[in-house]
Amino acid sequence: MDKNKPSYVRTVIAYILCIILSFLCLFFFYILIINCSRYHVEIQKGFSAIPGRAFLKNLKNVLKDSNVPILSGLRNSLIVSACSAALATYFSSLTAYGLYAYKFKGRQPIFIFILLIMVMPTQVSALGFIQIIGKMGLINNLIPLFLPSIASPIVFYFMYSYMQSSLPMELVEAARIDGSGEFRTFNSIVMPIMKPAIAVEAIFTFVSSWNNYFLPALVIDRKDLKTLPILIASLRSADFLKFDQGKVYMLITLAIVPIIIIYIALSKFIVAGVTLGGVKE
Repeated sequence: MDKNKPSYVRTVIAYILCIILSFLCLFFFYILIINCSRYHVEIQKGFSAIPGRAFLKNLKNVLKDSNVPILSGLRNSLIVSACSAALATYFSSLTAYGLYAYKFKGRQPIFIFILLIMVMPTQVSALGFIQIIGKMGLINNLIPLFLPSIASPIVFYFMYSYMQSSLPMELVEAARIDGSGEFRTFNSIVMPIMKPAIAVEAIFTFVSSWNNYFLPALVIDRKDLKTLPILIASLRSADFLKFDQGKVYMLITLAIVPIIIIYIALSKFIVAGVTLGGVKE
């Protein structure tokens, strides 16, 4: 019994830490749900652990506010985030596969160049980007918000690292011997093996694009094309006399629901990545 005691103590400590961390993570979501059901005056009075009675009223106020077109904002954010996630994961995986599966002379310089781009802040190239899309006539268009995701250095690096640990070249070589083309090999063999990594990066890219405020604020002026972060910021910066914290909390609550749905939908692939075994040589 004495030998098992240290292990028992460690298990108890681990459970306690997990409970504390779970509480800290979920507490702020709980406060968000509570506040979106309270009136503005009630929120100003301070913290409350009991839900209010203004949930439907706040929801109605948000949906009927002509200055905050929530439905079009949800639509725009979904289009931009979904397209960004799809483009980033597929083409970054394809680029990573090209550098992983082929040995050519300029391979290492290209890899280093991509890593250098990864550490470059978005704000550095923002002015040139705006000038380019202005000449292309893409101001007040959703395309510039998701098209640059086709070249995502961060997603590329993650996919490349995952291939190094989980993609045996024997599979690729066997497919080549059987006469499979490179795109067919990538789509039929490599992509299924990469599902867990694709799911993880799809979630990260989706959330990053969903929460992006900087680029949409520079590109979009039309009210019907604004994404949710811009709408939340505009509601938050409203006139003090007309400012309603209940509406703000309700809008934030509506904004995080799609993120939760996406995570739940893709979480099974993340869990599958733990049990995904490599092919034995």
